[in-house]
Amino acid sequence: MKKIPKLVLTDIDGVWTDGGMYYDQSGNEWKKFHTYDSAGVLLCHHHNIPVGIITGEETAIVQRRAEKLKVDYLFQGVTDKLAVAKTLCHTLHITLGEVAYIGDDLNDLPLLEKAGWAAAPSSAPQTIRDKVAWTTEKAGGEGAFREFVERLLAITEP
Repeated sequence: MKKIPKLVLTDIDGVWTDGGMYYDQSGNEWKKFHTYDSAGVLLCHHHNIPVGIITGEETAIVQRRAEKLKVDYLFQGVTDKLAVAKTLCHTLHITLGEVAYIGDDLNDLPLLEKAGWAAAPSSAPQTIRDKVAWTTEKAGGEGAFREFVERLLAITEP
């Protein structure tokens, strides 16, 4: 049994959302977040585990969601997620082996391969699911992040 992670990191599109990009006729972008995932953040905070979002997109929508849920770290517009995670680990004086990460696509692979705990939503492409320790039963946008956190806490020592 592993010890509890010291940091939980997550992608957004395809994990907290269904990965769809929705636009209205005025050019506004929309994303649907599942309220279940907010409990994942609360559970982490209850166990004194900081949460960070690392995403390639840069939107006010994600900023607003992160602020509402009091996410500890938000990195948007990221092209090298592993580099950002390494820098954050250095700042927090932890290793990548003490990090849990959930992601769903090719740009997540380098970090998924180095994190101590790695998972993907069931909706991720098979090539990604084949590279992680486990796949959630929930699809992205349907509570996959919460399931990830619940499983992390269930398999770790108190």
